[in-house]
Amino acid sequence: MYDLVIVGAGPAGLTAGIYAMRARLNTLVLERSQPGGTALLSPVVENYPGIPSIAGAELAQRMREHAEGLGLKIEFERVEGVKGEDEGFLVQTPSREVATRSVIIATGERPKPLGVPGESELRGRGVSYCATCDGFFFVDRKVLVVGGGNSALTEAIYLSGIARKVYIAHRRDRFRGERIYQERVLSKPNVEVLWNTVVESIEGKDAVEKVVLKDTNTGSTKELEVDGVFIYVGNVPLTGMVECEKDEGGYIITDERMRTSVEGMFAAGDCRAKRLRQITTAVADGAIAATEAAQYLQLRVSG
Repeated sequence: MYDLVIVGAGPAGLTAGIYAMRARLNTLVLERSQPGGTALLSPVVENYPGIPSIAGAELAQRMREHAEGLGLKIEFERVEGVKGEDEGFLVQTPSREVATRSVIIATGERPKPLGVPGESELRGRGVSYCATCDGFFFVDRKVLVVGGGNSALTEAIYLSGIARKVYIAHRRDRFRGERIYQERVLSKPNVEVLWNTVVESIEGKDAVEKVVLKDTNTGSTKELEVDGVFIYVGNVPLTGMVECEKDEGGYIITDERMRTSVEGMFAAGDCRAKRLRQITTAVADGAIAATEAAQYLQLRVSG
C-alpha cells in the first residue's frame, strides 16, 4: 500500500510529488497522458518568479526532472475512480486498483468547446485548442482565435509569428486578459480584433474553410474565410472520477489546507475551486496538499 497517490502530473501534481518525496512518503503519481499539464500548452511563461521567460514545455520538463531526481515514480494510466476503504482509498484504473492511505487529486482541466455546428466534425482538421501543438500547420495562412482571456491572447501572439493573418473574435468590447498581453496583441500588424463577435458555425468540407460570425450588438451575421480556428473560451475540470464536494462547475471545494470533504483526500491545482488558475498557484497548491497529506498520515500513525 502506498502512503500517497497523486492523480495528475501537472505543475500541482509534480510539486506535490517533490514535497512528498522530501517527506519520505511512499508515493505514486498516475498520469493519463504527459507530465506537465496545461503548462505544456503555453508557448512562453513570463510570470514564474525567478525565470523571466521560458517555454511552458521546458518548465514542465524541469519540474519532472526535479521530481524524478528525488525518486518520484510516475506511471501512465488513466484513473477511472477513487473509492474510499477502511485503510484509505483504492485508486481505480482500467487495469488495476492501487491501494493508498491518502490521495491528492491534481487532474487539472480540459478546454471547453464552443458547442457550435461544425466544431466537433472539423476538430483536428482546422479546429484546435492548442496553438503550440498545431500552429505549424498554418504557416502563412489565415486563422481565427476565439476568446478574450490570457490563453486567447498569448496564443494569438504566438500565431501572429506563424500565420499570415490572425483574427480574434471576442464577445465583449474589451479583453479580460492581462494588460501586457493586450498591448502586445494590439501592436501586431497582422492581428485584427473583431469586438462584440461570436462564432455561429464553423464550415468546411474536408477541413475548415470559413466561419459564420454574429455581431452581438446588431445580430447581423457575416462569413469569414479562414483556414484554422483556435478556441479559448474557458475550461472544464477533470473531476468526474472522484466523489467529494464540488461547486456548480464541477471544481473540487477545499479549505486553505487543500482538504476536500473526504478525509484523507486532498486537491490541488486547476481542478480546485479558486479564483486564480496559474502555474504559480498550482505549485503552491501542490506544496500545501503534500505537506498536509504528510501531516495527516503522521497523525494517523501516532493517533
